[in-house]
Amino acid sequence: MKLIVTIPAYNEEKTIARVIKEIPRNIAGINEVKVLVINDGSSDDTVRIAKEAGADYIIFNPGNQGLAYSFRRGLETALKLGADIIVNTDADFQYNQTEIPKLIQPILRREAEMVIGNRQVKQLDHMPPVKKYGNRIMSWTIRWLLKNKISDASSGFRAFSRECSLRLNIFSHHTYTHETIIQCTLQRMRITEVPVEFRKREGGKSRLIKSLWGYITLAVSTIIRVYLMYSPLKTFLRIGILVLLIGLSFWVRYMYFYFQGQGGGHLQSMLLGVTLILVGFQVIVIGFLADLIDANRKREEEILYKLKKKEYEEK
Repeated sequence: MKLIVTIPAYNEEKTIARVIKEIPRNIAGINEVKVLVINDGSSDDTVRIAKEAGADYIIFNPGNQGLAYSFRRGLETALKLGADIIVNTDADFQYNQTEIPKLIQPILRREAEMVIGNRQVKQLDHMPPVKKYGNRIMSWTIRWLLKNKISDASSGFRAFSRECSLRLNIFSHHTYTHETIIQCTLQRMRITEVPVEFRKREGGKSRLIKSLWGYITLAVSTIIRVYLMYSPLKTFLRIGILVLLIGLSFWVRYMYFYFQGQGGGHLQSMLLGVTLILVGFQVIVIGFLADLIDANRKREEEILYKLKKKEYEEK
């Protein structure tokens, strides 16, 4: 059983060594532990310090591509290197790497395909309010949308089984956290959480969350895009039926006044109602068309999964 810890890093020369050195190399149930650093265009000594600290592999992005791109490359590279379990962590020393054995236990026991390190955000005093409330809002949104029990949807400290990693396809350019939860849930892969320590950030500010509104806007756009991609019929049906019902209410209002002999003064209600009814029907039709496209997407994903599995097993 081989475990690879992936660490996306961008100008983290002050903390990368401590992160790597804290990763346990002897874990019960694991034969081999390796560390893979994804250098995301660092301009400082991150790479040199990572090598000296004991990183087993370092790959380089073509410039600064962002977290989602780095995560995707780390996942693909770890699979090529034969990882049975992949743990993703941050390079800023906020996660306690000695908790990796606890993080991977549900996978070793075959109880989950993805495990999220729950930072227990509500109880954190040192997390900036913008980040704290942004995380809580998005976690609530994910719970409401997917009807799951994930309480820390934005945590970057995660473990993935090989099977789960092979089936993930990251499209986001911002962050992978919400997208992976949506994909795993809609593909009926099991997700669980374990409580983990989350330390105070030492110097500097988060590069991912600069403002609450900016964070929510980017996260919501990612959630909508992925949800539409993986559950189009349900989404368009809900929207179409809502628009249809609003249109019907305006039309019924007009008919009421019409039978009262006052229809001439309420033509706007009739026109608006008919327009919304037509739009509602169109949205529902779009939903059925999107569902047909979704069927093709599922076949393509299954083909891609088999191709990746064959390629990585050969390597």
